[in-house]
Amino acid sequence: MASLSVPSAPGINTPSTGTQRTRGTSAMDFKSATTGVAAKAMRNELNRMVAEVKDPLQKKVFDAEMQSFFSLFNRYLVEKAKHETIQWDKIRPLAPALVPNYSDLPEVTNDKSILDKVVVLKLNGGLGTTMGLSGAPKSAIEVRDGMTFLDLSVRQIEHLNEVNKVNVPFILMNSFNTDDETQRIIQKYANHNIQILTFNQSRFPRVGKESNLPIPRTATSSKSEWYPPGHGDIFDALSNSGLLDKLIEAGKEYMFVSNVDNLGADVDLKILKHLVDSQAEFIMELTDKTKADVKGGTLIDYEGQVRLLEIAQVPSEHVEDFKSIRKFQYFNTNSVYIHLPALKRVMESEGLELEIIVNNKVADDGTPVIQLETAIGAAIKHFKNAHGINVPRSRFLPVKACSDLLLITSDLYSLEHGKLVMNQKRMFSSVPVVKLGDTFKKLGNFKKRFRTIPNILELDHLTVSGDVWFGRGVTLRGTVIIVANEGSRIDLPDGSILENKLVSGNVSIIDH
Repeated sequence: MASLSVPSAPGINTPSTGTQRTRGTSAMDFKSATTGVAAKAMRNELNRMVAEVKDPLQKKVFDAEMQSFFSLFNRYLVEKAKHETIQWDKIRPLAPALVPNYSDLPEVTNDKSILDKVVVLKLNGGLGTTMGLSGAPKSAIEVRDGMTFLDLSVRQIEHLNEVNKVNVPFILMNSFNTDDETQRIIQKYANHNIQILTFNQSRFPRVGKESNLPIPRTATSSKSEWYPPGHGDIFDALSNSGLLDKLIEAGKEYMFVSNVDNLGADVDLKILKHLVDSQAEFIMELTDKTKADVKGGTLIDYEGQVRLLEIAQVPSEHVEDFKSIRKFQYFNTNSVYIHLPALKRVMESEGLELEIIVNNKVADDGTPVIQLETAIGAAIKHFKNAHGINVPRSRFLPVKACSDLLLITSDLYSLEHGKLVMNQKRMFSSVPVVKLGDTFKKLGNFKKRFRTIPNILELDHLTVSGDVWFGRGVTLRGTVIIVANEGSRIDLPDGSILENKLVSGNVSIIDH
Protein backbone atom coordinates (compact mmCIF):
# COMPACT_ATOMS: atom_id res chain seq x y z
CA MET A 1 0.00 0.00 0.00
CA ALA A 2 1.23 3.48 -0.84
CA SER A 3 1.56 5.23 2.50
CA LEU A 4 -0.06 8.63 2.87
CA SER A 5 2.46 11.30 3.72
CA VAL A 6 2.20 14.73 5.27
CA PRO A 7 3.93 17.53 3.36
CA SER A 8 6.14 19.41 5.79
CA ALA A 9 5.33 23.08 6.24
CA PRO A 10 8.34 25.37 5.78
CA GLY A 11 10.07 26.28 9.00
CA ILE A 12 8.23 23.76 11.17
CA ASN A 13 10.28 21.34 13.19
CA THR A 14 8.61 18.01 13.81
CA PRO A 15 9.63 15.70 16.68
CA SER A 16 11.39 13.38 14.23
CA THR A 17 13.98 16.04 13.40
CA GLY A 18 15.38 15.99 16.89
CA THR A 19 15.32 19.80 17.03
CA GLN A 20 14.09 21.24 20.31
CA ARG A 21 11.20 23.72 19.99
CA THR A 22 11.92 27.07 21.57
CA ARG A 23 9.48 29.02 23.73
CA GLY A 24 7.75 32.16 22.52
CA THR A 25 6.72 30.91 19.10
CA SER A 26 4.27 33.04 17.13
CA ALA A 27 0.60 32.20 16.68
CA MET A 28 1.37 31.17 13.11
CA ASP A 29 4.04 28.73 14.29
CA PHE A 30 1.59 27.28 16.77
CA LYS A 31 -1.10 26.85 14.10
CA SER A 32 1.41 25.28 11.72
CA ALA A 33 2.58 22.82 14.37
CA THR A 34 -1.02 21.95 15.21
CA THR A 35 -1.70 21.44 11.51
CA GLY A 36 1.18 18.97 11.29
CA VAL A 37 -0.08 16.99 14.28
CA ALA A 38 -3.65 16.88 12.95
CA ALA A 39 -2.46 15.78 9.51
CA LYS A 40 -0.31 13.02 10.99
CA ALA A 41 -3.20 11.76 13.15
CA MET A 42 -5.52 11.73 10.13
CA ARG A 43 -2.88 9.97 8.01
CA ASN A 44 -2.50 7.23 10.61
CA GLU A 45 -6.25 6.66 10.85
CA LEU A 46 -6.65 6.44 7.08
CA ASN A 47 -3.68 4.11 6.69
CA ARG A 48 -5.13 1.84 9.37
CA MET A 49 -8.51 1.66 7.60
CA VAL A 50 -6.85 0.93 4.24
CA ALA A 51 -4.68 -1.81 5.77
CA GLU A 52 -7.76 -3.56 7.15
CA VAL A 53 -9.35 -4.01 3.70
CA LYS A 54 -8.67 -7.60 2.58
CA ASP A 55 -9.94 -7.74 -1.00
CA PRO A 56 -7.10 -6.48 -3.30
CA LEU A 57 -9.38 -4.71 -5.79
CA GLN A 58 -11.50 -3.05 -3.08
CA LYS A 59 -8.29 -2.08 -1.28
CA LYS A 60 -6.90 -0.40 -4.40
CA VAL A 61 -10.09 1.64 -4.95
CA PHE A 62 -10.40 2.58 -1.28
CA ASP A 63 -6.72 3.54 -1.08
CA ALA A 64 -7.05 5.87 -4.10
CA GLU A 65 -10.07 7.54 -2.50
CA MET A 66 -8.29 8.01 0.82
CA GLN A 67 -5.23 9.44 -0.96
CA SER A 68 -7.50 12.02 -2.64
CA PHE A 69 -9.27 12.77 0.63
CA PHE A 70 -6.02 13.18 2.56
CA SER A 71 -4.68 15.62 -0.05
CA LEU A 72 -7.86 17.69 0.33
CA PHE A 73 -7.82 17.49 4.14
CA ASN A 74 -4.19 18.51 4.40
CA ARG A 75 -4.77 21.48 2.11
CA TYR A 76 -7.75 22.45 4.27
CA LEU A 77 -5.56 22.42 7.40
CA VAL A 78 -2.83 24.52 5.75
CA GLU A 79 -5.31 27.08 4.39
CA LYS A 80 -7.08 27.26 7.74
CA ALA A 81 -3.80 27.92 9.54
CA LYS A 82 -2.83 30.68 7.09
CA HIS A 83 -6.37 32.11 7.25
CA GLU A 84 -6.14 33.20 3.64
CA THR A 85 -9.23 34.78 2.11
CA ILE A 86 -9.95 36.15 -1.32
CA GLN A 87 -8.92 39.81 -1.71
CA TRP A 88 -12.03 41.67 -2.76
CA ASP A 89 -10.23 44.63 -4.32
CA LYS A 90 -8.60 42.26 -6.84
CA ILE A 91 -11.95 40.99 -8.16
CA ARG A 92 -13.21 42.31 -11.48
CA PRO A 93 -16.21 41.32 -13.62
CA LEU A 94 -15.20 39.37 -16.71
CA ALA A 95 -14.53 41.31 -19.90
CA PRO A 96 -17.43 40.98 -22.40
CA ALA A 97 -15.17 39.00 -24.76
CA LEU A 98 -14.95 36.25 -22.12
CA VAL A 99 -18.74 35.94 -21.88
CA PRO A 100 -20.07 35.95 -25.46
CA ASN A 101 -23.83 35.86 -25.86
CA TYR A 102 -25.35 32.62 -27.07
CA SER A 103 -27.47 34.60 -29.55
CA ASP A 104 -24.29 35.92 -31.20
CA LEU A 105 -22.90 32.46 -31.92
CA PRO A 106 -23.30 31.37 -35.56
CA GLU A 107 -26.01 28.87 -36.36
CA VAL A 108 -24.79 25.33 -37.01
CA THR A 109 -26.36 22.59 -39.06
CA ASN A 110 -25.90 19.00 -37.96
CA ASP A 111 -22.17 18.39 -37.63
CA LYS A 112 -21.44 14.68 -37.33
CA SER A 113 -17.68 15.30 -37.17
CA ILE A 114 -18.05 17.08 -33.82
CA LEU A 115 -20.76 14.85 -32.37
CA ASP A 116 -18.65 11.75 -33.04
CA LYS A 117 -16.18 13.16 -30.49
CA VAL A 118 -18.75 14.08 -27.82
CA VAL A 119 -19.84 12.38 -24.60
CA VAL A 120 -22.61 13.56 -22.29
CA LEU A 121 -22.28 13.23 -18.52
CA LYS A 122 -24.98 13.83 -15.93
CA LEU A 123 -24.17 14.39 -12.27
CA ASN A 124 -26.35 11.76 -10.58
CA GLY A 125 -25.06 11.65 -7.01
CA GLY A 126 -27.97 13.28 -5.19
CA LEU A 127 -30.93 11.79 -3.38
CA GLY A 128 -34.46 13.20 -3.43
CA THR A 129 -34.43 13.85 0.32
CA THR A 130 -35.30 17.55 0.10
CA MET A 131 -38.47 16.58 -1.76
CA GLY A 132 -39.36 13.81 0.67
CA LEU A 133 -37.90 10.80 -1.16
CA SER A 134 -35.49 9.18 1.26
CA GLY A 135 -33.17 6.60 -0.28
CA ALA A 136 -34.15 7.14 -3.92
CA PRO A 137 -31.96 8.93 -6.48
CA LYS A 138 -33.38 12.32 -7.36
CA SER A 139 -33.15 11.29 -11.02
CA ALA A 140 -35.90 8.69 -10.36
CA ILE A 141 -38.54 11.34 -9.55
CA GLU A 142 -41.36 11.54 -12.10
CA VAL A 143 -41.35 15.08 -13.42
CA ARG A 144 -43.48 15.18 -16.56
CA ASP A 145 -45.93 12.88 -18.36
CA GLY A 146 -44.94 9.95 -16.17
CA MET A 147 -41.26 10.32 -17.13
CA THR A 148 -38.36 10.70 -14.70
CA PHE A 149 -35.28 12.91 -15.01
CA LEU A 150 -33.38 9.86 -16.28
CA ASP A 151 -36.09 8.99 -18.81
CA LEU A 152 -35.97 12.51 -20.24
CA SER A 153 -32.15 12.53 -20.42
CA VAL A 154 -32.13 9.17 -22.20
CA ARG A 155 -34.78 10.40 -24.65
CA GLN A 156 -32.71 13.51 -25.44
CA ILE A 157 -29.56 11.51 -26.22
CA GLU A 158 -31.50 8.87 -28.13
CA HIS A 159 -33.07 11.56 -30.33
CA LEU A 160 -29.66 13.18 -30.88
CA ASN A 161 -28.22 9.86 -32.00
CA GLU A 162 -31.16 9.06 -34.28
CA VAL A 163 -31.25 12.42 -36.06
CA ASN A 164 -27.49 12.73 -36.56
CA LYS A 165 -26.66 9.04 -37.11
CA VAL A 166 -24.09 9.12 -34.32
CA ASN A 167 -23.45 7.23 -31.08
CA VAL A 168 -23.00 9.80 -28.31
CA PRO A 169 -22.45 7.85 -25.07
CA PHE A 170 -24.45 8.80 -21.97
CA ILE A 171 -22.46 8.71 -18.72
CA LEU A 172 -23.82 8.87 -15.18
CA MET A 173 -21.60 9.85 -12.28
CA ASN A 174 -23.32 8.16 -9.35
CA SER A 175 -22.52 8.28 -5.66
CA PHE A 176 -22.51 5.43 -3.15
CA ASN A 177 -25.99 6.70 -2.23
CA THR A 178 -27.46 6.36 -5.72
CA ASP A 179 -25.47 3.66 -7.53
CA ASP A 180 -27.39 0.50 -6.55
CA GLU A 181 -30.81 1.90 -7.41
CA THR A 182 -29.53 3.58 -10.58
CA GLN A 183 -28.04 0.29 -11.83
CA ARG A 184 -31.43 -1.34 -11.31
CA ILE A 185 -33.28 1.47 -13.10
CA ILE A 186 -31.08 1.70 -16.20
CA GLN A 187 -31.71 -1.95 -17.09
CA LYS A 188 -34.96 -0.79 -18.71
CA TYR A 189 -32.97 1.11 -21.35
CA ALA A 190 -31.22 -2.04 -22.61
CA ASN A 191 -33.08 -2.01 -25.95
CA HIS A 192 -32.76 1.73 -26.53
CA ASN A 193 -30.45 3.36 -29.06
CA ILE A 194 -28.03 4.55 -26.41
CA GLN A 195 -24.81 3.43 -24.74
CA ILE A 196 -24.97 4.07 -20.98
CA LEU A 197 -21.81 4.09 -18.88
CA THR A 198 -21.57 4.65 -15.13
CA PHE A 199 -18.89 5.28 -12.56
CA ASN A 200 -18.95 6.38 -8.94
CA GLN A 201 -17.65 9.56 -7.44
CA SER A 202 -15.45 9.16 -4.38
CA ARG A 203 -16.61 8.28 -0.89
CA PHE A 204 -14.94 10.49 1.71
CA PRO A 205 -15.12 10.18 5.52
CA ARG A 206 -16.94 12.82 7.53
CA VAL A 207 -14.56 14.56 9.92
CA GLY A 208 -15.21 15.41 13.56
CA LYS A 209 -15.21 19.19 13.85
CA GLU A 210 -13.41 19.13 17.21
CA SER A 211 -11.25 16.02 16.80
CA ASN A 212 -10.18 16.53 13.15
CA LEU A 213 -10.38 12.72 12.86
CA PRO A 214 -12.52 10.57 10.55
CA ILE A 215 -15.93 9.65 11.95
CA PRO A 216 -15.93 6.13 10.37
CA ARG A 217 -13.63 3.59 12.01
CA THR A 218 -13.54 1.11 9.13
CA ALA A 219 -14.05 1.06 5.37
CA THR A 220 -17.39 -0.69 5.94
CA SER A 221 -18.75 1.75 8.54
CA SER A 222 -22.33 3.00 8.16
CA LYS A 223 -23.19 5.02 5.03
CA SER A 224 -24.15 7.96 7.24
CA GLU A 225 -20.50 8.36 8.27
CA TRP A 226 -19.36 9.00 4.68
CA TYR A 227 -20.26 11.61 2.07
CA PRO A 228 -19.87 12.25 -1.68
CA PRO A 229 -17.46 15.22 -1.88
CA GLY A 230 -19.27 17.47 -4.36
CA HIS A 231 -19.20 17.50 -8.16
CA GLY A 232 -15.62 18.82 -8.21
CA ASP A 233 -14.63 15.23 -7.46
CA ILE A 234 -15.56 14.32 -11.05
CA PHE A 235 -11.97 14.76 -12.23
CA ASP A 236 -10.35 12.39 -9.72
CA ALA A 237 -13.22 9.90 -10.00
CA LEU A 238 -13.14 9.89 -13.81
CA SER A 239 -9.39 9.35 -13.79
CA ASN A 240 -9.30 6.76 -10.97
CA SER A 241 -12.04 4.72 -12.65
CA GLY A 242 -9.99 4.45 -15.84
CA LEU A 243 -12.89 5.92 -17.82
CA LEU A 244 -11.03 9.09 -18.82
CA ASP A 245 -8.36 7.04 -20.62
CA LYS A 246 -10.96 4.77 -22.23
CA LEU A 247 -12.91 7.74 -23.62
CA ILE A 248 -9.80 9.33 -25.10
CA GLU A 249 -8.72 5.99 -26.61
CA ALA A 250 -12.19 5.76 -28.21
CA GLY A 251 -11.63 9.11 -29.94
CA LYS A 252 -13.82 11.18 -27.63
CA GLU A 253 -12.57 14.74 -27.13
CA TYR A 254 -15.41 16.81 -25.68
CA MET A 255 -17.50 16.17 -22.59
CA PHE A 256 -20.71 18.05 -21.79
CA VAL A 257 -21.49 17.91 -18.06
CA SER A 258 -24.67 19.08 -16.32
CA ASN A 259 -26.87 18.35 -13.32
CA VAL A 260 -29.33 15.53 -13.89
CA ASP A 261 -32.16 17.75 -12.56
CA ASN A 262 -31.53 20.55 -15.10
CA LEU A 263 -34.14 19.83 -17.74
CA GLY A 264 -32.89 22.64 -20.01
CA ALA A 265 -29.35 21.27 -20.38
CA ASP A 266 -29.07 19.34 -23.62
CA VAL A 267 -26.31 18.99 -26.22
CA ASP A 268 -26.06 22.24 -28.17
CA LEU A 269 -24.16 22.25 -31.45
CA LYS A 270 -23.71 26.04 -31.47
CA ILE A 271 -21.81 25.89 -28.19
CA LEU A 272 -19.84 22.81 -29.21
CA LYS A 273 -18.78 24.45 -32.48
CA HIS A 274 -17.74 27.56 -30.55
CA LEU A 275 -15.73 25.36 -28.16
CA VAL A 276 -13.85 23.86 -31.11
CA ASP A 277 -13.37 27.11 -33.03
CA SER A 278 -12.18 29.11 -30.01
CA GLN A 279 -9.84 26.28 -28.94
CA ALA A 280 -11.28 26.60 -25.45
CA GLU A 281 -10.45 23.76 -23.10
CA PHE A 282 -13.25 24.61 -20.68
CA ILE A 283 -16.50 26.54 -21.15
CA MET A 284 -19.12 27.29 -18.51
CA GLU A 285 -22.73 28.17 -19.28
CA LEU A 286 -23.85 31.29 -17.41
CA THR A 287 -27.24 32.95 -17.46
CA ASP A 288 -28.58 36.32 -16.34
CA LYS A 289 -29.14 36.73 -12.61
CA THR A 290 -32.56 37.45 -11.19
CA LYS A 291 -33.43 38.25 -7.59
CA ALA A 292 -33.93 34.51 -7.04
CA ASP A 293 -30.35 33.71 -8.13
CA VAL A 294 -28.29 36.26 -6.19
CA LYS A 295 -26.54 33.55 -4.17
CA GLY A 296 -25.39 31.64 -7.26
CA GLY A 297 -21.68 31.42 -8.07
CA THR A 298 -20.26 33.57 -10.85
CA LEU A 299 -17.16 33.89 -13.02
CA ILE A 300 -14.74 36.68 -12.19
CA ASP A 301 -11.41 38.09 -13.30
CA TYR A 302 -8.97 37.57 -10.43
CA GLU A 303 -5.52 38.97 -11.15
CA GLY A 304 -6.02 38.33 -14.86
CA GLN A 305 -7.27 34.77 -14.39
CA VAL A 306 -10.81 33.45 -14.97
CA ARG A 307 -12.06 32.09 -11.66
CA LEU A 308 -15.31 30.79 -10.18
CA LEU A 309 -16.46 32.76 -7.13
CA GLU A 310 -18.93 31.11 -4.76
CA ILE A 311 -20.78 32.96 -2.01
CA ALA A 312 -19.02 30.82 0.62
CA GLN A 313 -15.70 32.42 -0.43
CA VAL A 314 -16.96 35.98 -0.10
CA PRO A 315 -15.96 37.98 3.01
CA SER A 316 -19.07 38.79 5.06
CA GLU A 317 -18.69 42.54 4.52
CA HIS A 318 -18.91 42.04 0.73
CA VAL A 319 -21.82 39.58 0.49
CA GLU A 320 -24.23 42.30 -0.65
CA ASP A 321 -21.74 43.36 -3.34
CA PHE A 322 -21.58 39.75 -4.50
CA LYS A 323 -25.38 39.61 -4.76
CA SER A 324 -25.49 42.79 -6.86
CA ILE A 325 -26.98 42.15 -10.28
CA ARG A 326 -25.29 45.31 -11.55
CA LYS A 327 -21.77 44.17 -10.62
CA PHE A 328 -22.16 40.47 -11.36
CA GLN A 329 -24.70 40.08 -14.13
CA TYR A 330 -24.46 36.30 -14.61
CA PHE A 331 -24.41 33.18 -12.49
CA ASN A 332 -23.12 29.65 -13.00
CA THR A 333 -25.65 27.06 -14.25
CA ASN A 334 -23.20 24.20 -13.55
CA SER A 335 -23.30 23.11 -17.18
CA VAL A 336 -19.75 22.87 -18.51
CA TYR A 337 -17.83 21.66 -21.58
CA ILE A 338 -14.42 20.08 -21.06
CA HIS A 339 -11.74 19.13 -23.59
CA LEU A 340 -10.78 15.62 -22.46
CA PRO A 341 -7.15 15.53 -23.70
CA ALA A 342 -6.61 18.87 -21.91
CA LEU A 343 -8.07 17.41 -18.72
CA LYS A 344 -5.66 14.49 -18.91
CA ARG A 345 -2.74 16.88 -19.49
CA VAL A 346 -3.67 19.06 -16.52
CA MET A 347 -4.15 16.11 -14.17
CA GLU A 348 -0.82 14.55 -15.15
CA SER A 349 1.17 17.78 -14.97
CA GLU A 350 0.04 20.45 -12.51
CA GLY A 351 -2.98 18.67 -11.05
CA LEU A 352 -6.27 20.31 -10.09
CA GLU A 353 -6.38 22.41 -6.95
CA LEU A 354 -10.02 23.38 -6.47
CA GLU A 355 -11.22 25.79 -3.82
CA ILE A 356 -12.45 23.92 -0.74
CA ILE A 357 -16.04 24.31 0.39
CA VAL A 358 -16.43 23.50 4.10
CA ASN A 359 -19.90 22.08 4.71
CA ASN A 360 -20.84 22.00 8.40
CA LYS A 361 -23.21 19.17 9.34
CA VAL A 362 -24.42 17.33 12.44
CA ALA A 363 -24.03 13.53 12.65
CA ASP A 364 -26.92 11.27 13.66
CA ASP A 365 -25.61 11.18 17.25
CA GLY A 366 -25.40 14.97 17.45
CA THR A 367 -21.64 15.24 16.82
CA PRO A 368 -20.69 18.36 14.80
CA VAL A 369 -18.89 17.23 11.63
CA ILE A 370 -17.43 18.83 8.52
CA GLN A 371 -17.52 17.73 4.91
CA LEU A 372 -14.81 19.03 2.59
CA GLU A 373 -16.24 19.50 -0.88
CA THR A 374 -15.27 21.02 -4.23
CA ALA A 375 -17.18 22.39 -7.24
CA ILE A 376 -16.63 21.38 -10.86
CA GLY A 377 -16.63 24.99 -12.05
CA ALA A 378 -13.62 25.84 -9.88
CA ALA A 379 -11.45 23.90 -12.35
CA ILE A 380 -11.87 26.60 -14.99
CA LYS A 381 -8.69 28.40 -13.81
CA HIS A 382 -6.54 25.43 -14.90
CA PHE A 383 -7.52 25.42 -18.59
CA LYS A 384 -6.41 27.41 -21.62
CA ASN A 385 -8.79 29.85 -23.34
CA ALA A 386 -11.42 29.03 -20.69
CA HIS A 387 -14.44 31.33 -20.58
CA GLY A 388 -18.20 31.55 -20.10
CA ILE A 389 -21.16 31.79 -22.47
CA ASN A 390 -24.28 33.76 -21.55
CA VAL A 391 -27.08 31.34 -22.44
CA PRO A 392 -30.85 31.94 -22.39
CA ARG A 393 -32.77 30.97 -19.28
CA SER A 394 -34.36 28.13 -21.24
CA ARG A 395 -31.10 26.19 -20.82
CA PHE A 396 -31.37 26.40 -17.03
CA LEU A 397 -34.49 24.65 -15.73
CA PRO A 398 -33.44 22.99 -12.46
CA VAL A 399 -35.83 21.19 -10.15
CA LYS A 400 -34.55 21.75 -6.62
CA ALA A 401 -37.93 21.85 -4.85
CA CYS A 402 -41.64 21.28 -5.42
CA SER A 403 -42.00 24.96 -6.38
CA ASP A 404 -39.87 24.19 -9.45
CA LEU A 405 -41.88 21.04 -10.10
CA LEU A 406 -45.07 23.10 -10.31
CA LEU A 407 -43.53 25.17 -13.11
CA ILE A 408 -42.25 22.33 -15.27
CA THR A 409 -45.42 20.23 -14.97
CA SER A 410 -47.65 23.15 -15.90
CA ASP A 411 -48.97 24.47 -19.21
CA LEU A 412 -45.91 26.74 -19.38
CA TYR A 413 -44.03 23.92 -21.09
CA SER A 414 -44.42 21.05 -23.49
CA LEU A 415 -42.07 18.12 -24.13
CA GLU A 416 -40.15 17.71 -27.38
CA HIS A 417 -37.87 14.67 -27.57
CA GLY A 418 -37.20 14.79 -23.85
CA LYS A 419 -36.60 18.54 -23.70
CA LEU A 420 -38.90 21.14 -22.13
CA VAL A 421 -40.00 23.86 -24.55
CA MET A 422 -41.69 27.09 -23.41
CA ASN A 423 -45.31 27.50 -24.53
CA GLN A 424 -45.37 30.06 -27.34
CA LYS A 425 -48.58 31.52 -25.90
CA ARG A 426 -46.63 32.78 -22.88
CA MET A 427 -46.37 36.55 -23.40
CA PHE A 428 -43.18 36.95 -21.36
CA SER A 429 -39.87 35.14 -21.69
CA SER A 430 -39.41 35.20 -17.92
CA VAL A 431 -40.62 32.33 -15.73
CA PRO A 432 -43.09 33.07 -12.91
CA VAL A 433 -41.75 33.26 -9.35
CA VAL A 434 -43.34 30.45 -7.32
CA LYS A 435 -42.99 30.11 -3.54
CA LEU A 436 -44.79 27.16 -1.97
CA GLY A 437 -44.84 26.82 1.82
CA ASP A 438 -43.76 23.89 3.99
CA THR A 439 -47.03 22.02 3.50
CA PHE A 440 -46.00 21.52 -0.16
CA LYS A 441 -42.36 20.68 0.56
CA LYS A 442 -42.64 16.88 0.28
CA LEU A 443 -43.55 15.34 -3.08
CA GLY A 444 -46.39 13.27 -1.60
CA ASN A 445 -48.06 16.35 -0.09
CA PHE A 446 -47.52 18.34 -3.28
CA LYS A 447 -49.37 15.71 -5.33
CA LYS A 448 -52.25 15.49 -2.85
CA ARG A 449 -52.78 19.25 -2.57
CA PHE A 450 -53.02 19.82 -6.34
CA ARG A 451 -55.86 17.76 -7.81
CA THR A 452 -54.51 18.99 -11.14
CA ILE A 453 -51.67 21.42 -11.81
CA PRO A 454 -53.11 24.96 -12.21
CA ASN A 455 -53.02 26.85 -15.50
CA ILE A 456 -50.27 29.45 -15.00
CA LEU A 457 -49.62 30.71 -18.52
CA GLU A 458 -50.32 34.30 -17.41
CA LEU A 459 -48.90 34.05 -13.88
CA ASP A 460 -46.20 36.44 -12.65
CA HIS A 461 -45.91 35.52 -8.97
CA LEU A 462 -47.44 32.90 -6.69
CA THR A 463 -46.98 32.58 -2.92
CA VAL A 464 -48.83 29.84 -1.03
CA SER A 465 -48.59 29.35 2.72
CA GLY A 466 -50.45 27.10 5.15
CA ASP A 467 -53.15 24.46 4.69
CA VAL A 468 -54.19 25.16 1.08
CA TRP A 469 -55.82 22.72 -1.37
CA PHE A 470 -56.29 23.26 -5.12
CA GLY A 471 -59.23 21.84 -7.05
CA ARG A 472 -59.21 20.80 -10.70
CA GLY A 473 -58.70 23.30 -13.52
CA VAL A 474 -57.69 26.27 -11.35
CA THR A 475 -56.28 29.27 -13.27
CA LEU A 476 -53.80 31.70 -11.74
CA ARG A 477 -52.92 35.04 -13.35
CA GLY A 478 -50.81 38.03 -12.40
CA THR A 479 -49.80 38.07 -8.72
CA VAL A 480 -51.61 35.60 -6.49
CA ILE A 481 -50.97 35.22 -2.75
CA ILE A 482 -52.80 32.54 -0.77
CA VAL A 483 -52.27 32.40 3.00
CA ALA A 484 -54.13 30.03 5.31
CA ASN A 485 -53.53 31.19 8.87
CA GLU A 486 -52.77 28.64 11.57
CA GLY A 487 -55.85 26.52 12.23
CA SER A 488 -57.49 27.61 8.95
CA ARG A 489 -57.89 25.69 5.71
CA ILE A 490 -58.40 27.07 2.22
CA ASP A 491 -59.99 24.96 -0.52
CA LEU A 492 -59.98 26.46 -4.00
CA PRO A 493 -62.97 25.04 -5.89
CA ASP A 494 -62.69 23.35 -9.28
CA GLY A 495 -62.44 25.90 -12.09
CA SER A 496 -61.44 28.83 -9.83
CA ILE A 497 -59.85 31.80 -11.60
CA LEU A 498 -57.63 34.03 -9.47
CA GLU A 499 -56.13 37.14 -11.04
CA ASN A 500 -54.15 39.60 -8.89
CA LYS A 501 -55.81 38.31 -5.74
CA LEU A 502 -54.91 37.86 -2.10
CA VAL A 503 -56.74 34.95 -0.49
CA SER A 504 -56.52 35.00 3.30
CA GLY A 505 -57.39 32.53 6.02
CA ASN A 506 -61.08 33.37 6.08
CA VAL A 507 -61.26 32.68 2.34
CA SER A 508 -62.16 36.25 1.54
CA ILE A 509 -60.95 37.32 -1.92
CA ILE A 510 -59.85 40.91 -2.40
CA ASP A 511 -58.09 42.77 -5.19
CA HIS A 512 -54.32 42.87 -4.89
